[in-house]
Amino acid sequence: MSGGRFAWCGGLVLRRRLRSLLSHGKMQGFPPMEIPALSSDVVLEVASPGAAPEFVPVTHTPFLMGRSRESGNDLTLEDRRISRSCAAIVSVDGAYRLEDRGHRQGLYVNGARVERKILDDGDVIEFGLEDSYRITFHSSLARHSVESMLTRIGTISTGTSTLGSSGLSKLNLLLEATSLLHSALPLDAVIRTMLDHAISITRADRGLLLEPDHAGSLKVRLARGGGCCDLEIASINPSQTALRQAVQHRAPIISDDMSLAGLDLKSAESVVIQGLRAVVAIPLYAVPHASSEESQLLARGQLLGAVYLDSRRPAAFSNLDRQILDALGGQAASILDNARLVEHERERQRMEQELEIGRNIQQGLLPQGLRDFPHLEVTGIQYPCQAVGGDYFDVFPLSNDRTAFLIADVAGKGLGAALLTTMLQGALSGMTLGVEPVKVLNHINRFLCDHSVVSRYATMFFGIVDSAGVLEFIHAGHPSPLLLRGDQVSDLYTEGSFPVGLVEEAEFTSIRTRLEPGDTLVLFTDGVIEAQDLKKQLFGFDRLHDVAAGATGKSIAEIQSTILEAVEEFARGAGASDDVTLLIVRYRKPVLK
Repeated sequence: MSGGRFAWCGGLVLRRRLRSLLSHGKMQGFPPMEIPALSSDVVLEVASPGAAPEFVPVTHTPFLMGRSRESGNDLTLEDRRISRSCAAIVSVDGAYRLEDRGHRQGLYVNGARVERKILDDGDVIEFGLEDSYRITFHSSLARHSVESMLTRIGTISTGTSTLGSSGLSKLNLLLEATSLLHSALPLDAVIRTMLDHAISITRADRGLLLEPDHAGSLKVRLARGGGCCDLEIASINPSQTALRQAVQHRAPIISDDMSLAGLDLKSAESVVIQGLRAVVAIPLYAVPHASSEESQLLARGQLLGAVYLDSRRPAAFSNLDRQILDALGGQAASILDNARLVEHERERQRMEQELEIGRNIQQGLLPQGLRDFPHLEVTGIQYPCQAVGGDYFDVFPLSNDRTAFLIADVAGKGLGAALLTTMLQGALSGMTLGVEPVKVLNHINRFLCDHSVVSRYATMFFGIVDSAGVLEFIHAGHPSPLLLRGDQVSDLYTEGSFPVGLVEEAEFTSIRTRLEPGDTLVLFTDGVIEAQDLKKQLFGFDRLHDVAAGATGKSIAEIQSTILEAVEEFARGAGASDDVTLLIVRYRKPVLK
């Protein structure tokens, strides 16, 4: 999405400035030129406090907006008061409609609160918050004002001379060059054509594009000569003095006649040996894309490369050529910057695809369609706060009258935690072969401690219930399940223990108790009790006890829904900071046949 948002802005401003020049040329009696048509894509002008507006094209619908990138948002709004899933722009019968997707403070268009609204050009979208984002909807680039981008290109003026047919031809070449910003050609092909244009405009002998290597030294990436031919990169020796001065001063170095240049540039070895009489070195810097001041400073400080032109003839670059080269340098920076953003976007998409594969595998390993057992009713659900998570639960029979169930929470989130959950699930499934649960947990603990480089541990509750209601359980640093008996709620245990994989000397033991028919166990992970509201307050154990107490006597599905709804309502607008997992188990005395 973001790869092209600054490309069209820079190209649009340059076209407008060039149109002004062309109009000036026409008033002087020169023939009119054909101007490439502008796009009519939908664009959002995104303004946040203390930052310059950004221009984001709406390239597809639904176009999602919200606080978290992990929620699949196309436009991330870095304000904790804005909901993770906030709003969407959708295409409806050729128009664009704004939809509220659950923003707590509500959406406002031109000051009026809306649930859904067809957007018109110039509509202003706000989020019911002071000092927050303000988004202007633009349905036509031709009507879109981006005067704030003019400084990026510089002022192009005709000076004291009139704009002759030669100048118009050069402007036409530059217009063709800027149109490359919207092309689908490979990056190298675009840069070759732009260098060819620059050489044609200035009548230079050769044009180069340089990019910094890992050490920050500028190296030639592409070299072009007159006649649109490639030059052998190994034989190219640009003036390092000119390039160094351009980077140091963060401004173009343009010398029409080396005999009049400064001593250090005039006496540079490469200049003398090659007999250079004119040199242009234009540094290319990234434009700021992020809203924060720190990110903008980092973006402005990143050197993307340089455009370099030289000639063995003096005065190869006229005043008009200087201004055109400044503008062309701005466009070259946009192309490189966009290429960098596109590469980042492709990498992000690749990572998202891999995470999606991981998510599908992890979700596939969870019990699908939990079935009831003769002596147990079970239901469970998991909501990872990222694509993959560190929580998991499982339920499986050990024999005809014994059923095992467990819940685990691996420290951390993301792929690392997900990998360990998969390993634990495979290891614990070995209990179906008749291995004692205590031996399995002690073995897993030693294995993880022996491989301390993994730097992961897990809290866990493992239980087995037989048809007579005998519950045998092992707890490894996990919060105690709630026991719902009649209209009473209590903790199953109060003593602590070590997580699996944290302390090598830890020895886990099993505890036995008996369940009565109708007894219900509510198992949960930290994501439930550590859910936060907008004031950073935790949901907590006490609130969970109260919610569970209000759900006694309900079905296990209703208990699950009641708890989830309470957590979601408590954290509305703040978003989840950890995986949320619930497993509800109810013992029932089997019917004798």
